[in-house]
Amino acid sequence: MRDKLTISNGVEKIVSLSKRRGFIFPSSEIYGGFSSCYDFGPLGVEMKNNIKKAWWDEMTKKHDDVVGLDASILMSPEVWKASGHLTAGFADELVECRKCHKRFRLDEIVNPKSEIRNPKCPDCGGDLTKPKKFNLMMKTFVGPVEDEASLTYLRPETCQGIYTNFKNVMQTMRLKIPFGIAQIGKAFRNEINPKDFIYRTREFEQMEMQWFCEPKKVDKFFDFWLKQRLNWYYNLGLNKKNLRTYEVPKKELAHYAKRAIDIEYKFPFGWQEIEGIHNRGDWDLSNHSKHSGEDLKYDPSAGSGQEYFPHIIETSVGVDRSLFAFLCDAYQEVKGGRTKTTKSVKEIEVLLKLHKDLAPVKAAVLPLVKNKAEIVKKAKQVYKLLKSDFICQYDETGSIGRRYRRQDEIGTLFCITIDFDSLKKDDVTVRNRDTMKQKRIKINGLTSYINNAIM
Repeated sequence: MRDKLTISNGVEKIVSLSKRRGFIFPSSEIYGGFSSCYDFGPLGVEMKNNIKKAWWDEMTKKHDDVVGLDASILMSPEVWKASGHLTAGFADELVECRKCHKRFRLDEIVNPKSEIRNPKCPDCGGDLTKPKKFNLMMKTFVGPVEDEASLTYLRPETCQGIYTNFKNVMQTMRLKIPFGIAQIGKAFRNEINPKDFIYRTREFEQMEMQWFCEPKKVDKFFDFWLKQRLNWYYNLGLNKKNLRTYEVPKKELAHYAKRAIDIEYKFPFGWQEIEGIHNRGDWDLSNHSKHSGEDLKYDPSAGSGQEYFPHIIETSVGVDRSLFAFLCDAYQEVKGGRTKTTKSVKEIEVLLKLHKDLAPVKAAVLPLVKNKAEIVKKAKQVYKLLKSDFICQYDETGSIGRRYRRQDEIGTLFCITIDFDSLKKDDVTVRNRDTMKQKRIKINGLTSYINNAIM
């Protein structure tokens, strides 16, 4: 009988599982690691790809007039001047402890609504320096000489590549307002205080969609896309109790935003943003038009004299943050009952109950015993049959119960056991991760059975 426990108050168990089972590793670990950078292991990259596919299909297949783009990471520095990223508008306030010399973002120590005037270091209680503006752009150089002429930046967000290609996409795809452009890609920010595992890092991946529309319809589309984005998380299994929306107060809005609502997830360390829905007005296209000299206005019919800069609704998702949220939400601890190897009801087994679309491994093929050549041979034939259609694992080490437990820990949907009856009847036992029910399935119908289950 199952006895589900609550998720840990900290992230230690998620971090431990991620490394132990090949989801996420510290970057450059053999050299002592590299602060705030992580490598996604074999299971992590599969899960990441599943999240990106789910988002891409949602945006480009389920909605009319949304097309894709993959813009360059390196762009002309003029782009960042026009977007405001090289000014104080894209900077955090930095404070340093005079005692322990640790640095912090001021907004992490003092809530804007707080009346605290002289905050102390949260680590040692020491006095802090006066706040200084710290620009988050990461610099690099192109060409053989490192000087001002060769200076450029790693993009801090993917959306600017969409705005600079607005006209190209609209003309080549013969699009009319309203339409959207979707993009997935890496972005980089020189964060003052990266923390909370993969939640805040200096290198991260974004999934962004920019929806271009008439000014008078912007509120309608804002509400539409907010609802669509919430439903995406619900449909992928996130507990509604762990999701909420937060309307950003006007005085806290980014310089480009007319309205912003954050979709927040209840992580073990508190409520944090995983996606932002923004009304950016016509700020982006009008500024790029002014700085580049290129006319980015939209004319509903040639020569009508009714040209205008489209207003933009942005949906911006952190891939790494959403993956973190899905891991936290799927993580369960069960007291006994899932496998016969459990010695007592006090023994805890881990279950990663990921949605079928996100689970990195769909099926595991397990020979009942490994010292019977006929069973092993049959198991490998089944594995070969399935691996061309699904991400599968083959595991013959340890008792069958322990192998079930290993697969439960990584969220594998089906465990397929080849036993002595399989040799006679050419069938297998399929164990369902969520129900633990077992069913005999003919080998020649196994692919169809799994396909039907994950459709």
